Amino acid sequence: MVETANAAPRPAPAAPPLGAATFLLGFQHYIVMLGSTVLIANILVPQMGGDQGDKARVIQTLLFMAGLNTLFQTLIGTRLPTVMSASFTYIIPVLAIINDNPRQNFTSDHQRFLHIIRTIQGCLIVSSFVNIILGFSKTWGNLTRFFSPLVLVPVICVVGLGPFLRGFPLHLKQYLKRIHDLAQDTLERFGLLFCIGIAWAFAAILTAAGAYNNVGVQKKQSCRVDQTFPISSAPWIKMPYPFQWGTPIFSASHVFGMIGAALVTSAESTGTFYAAARLAGATPPPAHILSRSIGLQGIGTLLEGIFGSVVGTTASVENVGLLGLTYIGSRRVVQISTSFMIFFSIFGKFGAFFASIPLPIFAAIYCVLYGIVAAVGISFTQFVNTNNLRNLYVLGLSLFLGMSISQYFVTNTNMNTGNGPVKTGAGWFNDILNTIFSSSPTVAIIVGTLVDNTLEAKHTASERGLPWLVPFQRRNGDSRNDEFYSLPMRFHEYIPSRFPLPTFNRRPHI
Repeated sequence: MVETANAAPRPAPAAPPLGAATFLLGFQHYIVMLGSTVLIANILVPQMGGDQGDKARVIQTLLFMAGLNTLFQTLIGTRLPTVMSASFTYIIPVLAIINDNPRQNFTSDHQRFLHIIRTIQGCLIVSSFVNIILGFSKTWGNLTRFFSPLVLVPVICVVGLGPFLRGFPLHLKQYLKRIHDLAQDTLERFGLLFCIGIAWAFAAILTAAGAYNNVGVQKKQSCRVDQTFPISSAPWIKMPYPFQWGTPIFSASHVFGMIGAALVTSAESTGTFYAAARLAGATPPPAHILSRSIGLQGIGTLLEGIFGSVVGTTASVENVGLLGLTYIGSRRVVQISTSFMIFFSIFGKFGAFFASIPLPIFAAIYCVLYGIVAAVGISFTQFVNTNNLRNLYVLGLSLFLGMSISQYFVTNTNMNTGNGPVKTGAGWFNDILNTIFSSSPTVAIIVGTLVDNTLEAKHTASERGLPWLVPFQRRNGDSRNDEFYSLPMRFHEYIPSRFPLPTFNRRPHI
């Protein structure tokens, strides 16, 4: 058991590259998060009754809020190079809202769309206070003190495990860089952009040549470059603004599902933050930093509701995987990516051009990026005694139940109605349980934390890796925490002391 190592397999450089490379790396982060944003809009907007113009505005709103939330998190949140993007966790409660508002109750599809999205706004606003209270009351940070490296292994693993089979970007990069040594750095940093560009260009050629003219609807939507997000439906300039869809509608019966989603995103983001810290060469985030980040995530969800988004926010797993793929764990690069998110959310025609990338291309790159994050979770086993059968039992049970229980709930959830396997007379109770147990990281956290802290916990502290992790969890437990998580521009001096924000002197070097 190793108790001293804490860096990633290959630590990120202390400073980001200069010049055009920095902007290209930031643009690469924008492209990676774009796929999930477009996919969420494709899933929800048609079922809400929205047309292509409504989908364009929804995507613009999601991008705009992702840019703001990412900027907030990197400046005064975790300070880690993580992108905050739209969360798939909210799809189940949103589908429940859609199912409770059938078409026959409205005079037009657009009227139905506006009613549903205003109801989503109200639910997001109310549910955001769950994250805000958990974070700024320090409750979430205190809960994370029960985590050990043994718990982090299955949590981060299931955060990274996605439903994709095989992809080619990593393999292509690994082979091409052998052609010439001078190309290694370029291919390491921008290999993903090259692969996306080649596949996208090939898809555009096939679309123009008419290869998909006589195929099924599903294949057209997957392969054509003019099906995902038509450029003609996007406005030239349209800036999202508060309550752009109208006054929010507050529905008590639908709020509980959103509250369950807010709890789930707290768990998922926590696992993602640990993975990001490891790939960026930072120390594991202390408890007060996690509290601060979850509280700020709640504020981000509140803004999502105010600006009229269709889902809340969470830390982007795929962008964390990009840190490992490029070996660049720079906060500045991620902050620059927010400028692309905000720019393309305002100038819709330009954003629609990049949103025309076929979704299967994103699926191919995500299987590599998710795989990297899953491997980061496995790397935490070096701090645990894996020769101890008790540890193997906790690890295996958490990993297996985290994947199998969530898969059961996902498989038995109707993606048209949002109805899951829990079917009682109380719809609000169904929404909470179906949402929570559909998340593999949440199930892994629940199972791992309970079993690890109740099964011979006192006598196996060193075997579980606590001597390595506990110093990092404390505010002043390790001097390197100051280096990575301090606030910029003496910002801490303007924050009331009752909030869980640190007071550091040195600037970070991520």
